[in-house]
Amino acid sequence: MHANLVLSQIAEHRPFGGVVPEIAARAHLEQLAPLLTRALEEAGFGFGDLDGIAATSGPGLIGGIFVGAVMAKALAAARSLPFLAVNHLEGHALTVRLTHDQAFPYLLLLLSGGHCQLVAVDGLGRYRCYGGTLDDAVGEAFDKTAKLLGLGYPGGPRVERAASTGVPTRFALPRPLLGRSELNFSFAGLKTAVRRYAENLVPEDSQGRADLAASFQAAVAEVLADRAERALLRFREETGVAGPLVVAGGVAANQVLRDALAATAEAAGTSLVAPPPRLCTDNAAMIAWAGLERLRLGWTSPLDTPARPRWPLESLTAEETS
Repeated sequence: MHANLVLSQIAEHRPFGGVVPEIAARAHLEQLAPLLTRALEEAGFGFGDLDGIAATSGPGLIGGIFVGAVMAKALAAARSLPFLAVNHLEGHALTVRLTHDQAFPYLLLLLSGGHCQLVAVDGLGRYRCYGGTLDDAVGEAFDKTAKLLGLGYPGGPRVERAASTGVPTRFALPRPLLGRSELNFSFAGLKTAVRRYAENLVPEDSQGRADLAASFQAAVAEVLADRAERALLRFREETGVAGPLVVAGGVAANQVLRDALAATAEAAGTSLVAPPPRLCTDNAAMIAWAGLERLRLGWTSPLDTPARPRWPLESLTAEETS
């Protein structure tokens, strides 16, 4: 990895308690060109050293995606380089092949602000979704919990920090879909339960907020471990491969969740594989890697490839993306 720069917009979005699409798109437009220049300088490369240009083309907030995709297409056209439209979720799915040289197939638990799903990764462009969230993604649940407890933004790290001094058994929170044979997730009811407890906490009760954060985190960990355990059994039955269990996405940086999933994988006779936390959150390296994997197989994208707010991972196939 020669360069992987991240320009955070947390300060811009913090006053609003979450990402504001218009602010995000404007920041992309203002900062992308100078950030690209810095990345090339840090890597010691010029445009003449590049073999292709990859950019996220979905799914996600369309404003920022559109800005990045248009710039990538313009550069590819100007330099006569291949353009690679990368699915954001595939970037997360393939990161362990960059960090751990992980072979196919493997089971992926994707945990991010907007997505929560279990996917069998059979190969490049070959994904089978076992289950996803029926309502809110796990990252949304963390953000909402942080807001209810007055912990600030971004929610995931704030909840984890508060939970580190909390008692995870103090509040009896639900474990949605726990024990069910289906492999879906649901976090709306858990958020509602957190809100009801939070409304009864007095502002100065910092220990109460820590205990509620810990109780919420423990509930999420138990649900994820249960879903992962059942998915590993199905994955083994279908592929004859024990694992590993791969976790990716921004929420995968949470150490308590990692520990719970590692214990689940070990009990199932396999291991947990996770990128380092800095490559779990959205980053350029994972998109570049996914583009490289595709370029190596000769898969490129036409310049009229659209930017998409929705682009299911399981819809990707070699035929549709080559």
